[in-house]
Amino acid sequence: MKQFYFLLFLLFSTLVFAQGESSYKLECKKLLKESGKNFLELKNDESVRLANLALTLASTNKDYEFEAKAYNLIGLNYVDFSDVNKAIDVYKKGLVSANKTKNDTIKGWLTNNLANAYCFNEIDFNEGIKYYKLGLQYSEKLKDDYEIAFTKLNLTSALFRVSNYEEGIAYLIDTKDYVELNGDVEAQITFNSLYADYYNNALNDFDKADLYYKKAYLNSKENQTEFIKSHIANLYQDIAAFYSKHGKFAEAYSFLRMKDSLNTEIYNAERLSKVAKVSSEVDKNEVERDLLKVQQEKLLQEEKLKDSKIIVTLFIVIFSILMLLLFSMYRNNRLRTESNLELQKANKELIIAKEEAEKASNIKSQFISTISHELRTPLYGVIGTTDIIEEEHAELSNSPHLKALKFSANYLLSLVNDILKVYKIEENKVVLEDNIFNLDDIIESIRESLETISRRHNNKIQVLVDSAIPEFLIGDKVRLSQVIINLMSNSLKFTHNGKVIIKADLDRVEGENYFVKFKVIDTGIGIPKKYQASVFEKFVQIERREDDYQGTGLGLTIVKKLIDLFGGTITLESEEGKGTTFTFDIPFKSGVEDAKEFIQEVEVDLSESKSYKVLVVEDNKINQIVTKRLLENHKFICEIVDDGFQAIEILEQQEFDAILMDINMPKINGFDTTKIIRKKGYTIPVIAVTAFEKQEIIERARDAQINDVIAKPFEAYKLFRMIRKYVENEEDKTGLL
Repeated sequence: MKQFYFLLFLLFSTLVFAQGESSYKLECKKLLKESGKNFLELKNDESVRLANLALTLASTNKDYEFEAKAYNLIGLNYVDFSDVNKAIDVYKKGLVSANKTKNDTIKGWLTNNLANAYCFNEIDFNEGIKYYKLGLQYSEKLKDDYEIAFTKLNLTSALFRVSNYEEGIAYLIDTKDYVELNGDVEAQITFNSLYADYYNNALNDFDKADLYYKKAYLNSKENQTEFIKSHIANLYQDIAAFYSKHGKFAEAYSFLRMKDSLNTEIYNAERLSKVAKVSSEVDKNEVERDLLKVQQEKLLQEEKLKDSKIIVTLFIVIFSILMLLLFSMYRNNRLRTESNLELQKANKELIIAKEEAEKASNIKSQFISTISHELRTPLYGVIGTTDIIEEEHAELSNSPHLKALKFSANYLLSLVNDILKVYKIEENKVVLEDNIFNLDDIIESIRESLETISRRHNNKIQVLVDSAIPEFLIGDKVRLSQVIINLMSNSLKFTHNGKVIIKADLDRVEGENYFVKFKVIDTGIGIPKKYQASVFEKFVQIERREDDYQGTGLGLTIVKKLIDLFGGTITLESEEGKGTTFTFDIPFKSGVEDAKEFIQEVEVDLSESKSYKVLVVEDNKINQIVTKRLLENHKFICEIVDDGFQAIEILEQQEFDAILMDINMPKINGFDTTKIIRKKGYTIPVIAVTAFEKQEIIERARDAQINDVIAKPFEAYKLFRMIRKYVENEEDKTGLL
């Protein structure tokens, strides 16, 4: 086991002098600060002596916070240089004092140090794990990354000791980013030695374990702090045991000698004797403090007895008054009874109505989720087939019809998502994406896709884009397209034998933001003034006639909400018989510099010559064809199975570099299939390819140890880049979501 005194640092950082405090508090802070300094320098007898003085001073003044801090320091010294059972008793006394305060920080220190005492000394691992998890709750409540990371490292160590590697490795993975970016020497030693333990005992991988033990050893050579030496001695013991287990006795003997040398330095007889001597003084003072508390309690009881006589007299007077009031209340209560009965009846009706409303809301949410999945699945086939046609038939790459089909399919996907989630938009649950795009290309694609609607009413579409607008912008191009398409479609629908103009001008530049002002101008029938204030409300349709102007009444509502998400504004000007102008402005960032890098990245990714063998688990035949063709067109070797059971069976016969796993399948779903694959020991990367939104399944995917999720429909290069990311990650193929 490894010892971590990480919580001590926060203790010292808070022990600073403050003006205006009482003299005993200033003295307590001074004593505790000096005690902590001596502890770090392994001057343990002096550390205990100073903490004991602070404890006596705090106890005399009934200052529970300082009592808890003093007990914490005494316990830290006792753990290694006295009696661990005495340390446990001291920590528990500290917790009693801490629980009388609102200081969650000191509660977290004592809880974690108590867990350390149970686990590091192999007294009761289950009890230690319980206290670690309680300490983790305090750390997460305080949002302290330092304490969270070290508590998880301690908890991992304890779980490994009871052979619970499955739960332990999850906590260890959570600490990776913190240790690599902010971890000190102790954190790095602990992290690498725990990974070595995992590979040695859980996976029986000597090479990996040896690699991580060597990393931990190199970390130990960088240590400049005295109190970490006991931790390093335990590391050398673990390394010696590891080499001994694998028959490398020379290396084992070398580390045992280093461990013995450190222990001799740390646990020398003189130091232990000094701590034992001062420990006796602490015990004596503890008895005196207990006697003082008893005396104080006795005096308090005597004062309470005197006060009780006065209270009894007051009680008699108050009782008499209450009896008079009670009689009055009795009379009033009879009048209220009938009123209460009516209120109870009304409350029952309200409860029933509330339950019915919640039931309807749940049904709506389930319907939205189901319909969203069912619509995305065929759309994946449409979009994927369009991509395949574009790749396999180069002569059609510039076809306006193919571009219109591809653009319309992507727009349909976005439209379906936003219509089905109009209530999520209202709750600000839709997050805009940042894409690099060319505004001219988007508007031209929109114009081409709306040509059919334009010709139907003999209209013309005119596009005017300001040349001052940067060639490439950064923003959510799909939702911008949705705004423009909704407005232009609306204008074309209400215009006959006329013109619709889409105009984009650079309005102003503020810092990094380029504000683009868009105008959609038509020569149609116009909107009466009495309706202009309500056109952006849901399901509003202006004077709809039986033979014209079909629609849902949601188009302008979605436009308004999306522009609000962009941080822009929209206005309209209209006059009956003369037409309508919608004006809106949206801020974007320039993407000119990023565009070259983005294009090069995509090109490199798609031109990779190295091929990998991929297993596709998918029950939809059309999606099987689309996915297989996309992969094989980019030099991947592809094998397809219809369900999870077939996937498990083929894994026992063939080797694959990655698995693309559908989630919603008959017989067995993708989550349960992946769990079985992991239980069988396969570490192959698994990428969920699903029509569900990523945030809807992220927790279940993480629980099943799925490496990543990509939602259908997707851009092909993103899938290829994701596959290569996990296949080529030789350092650690266990990286999960």
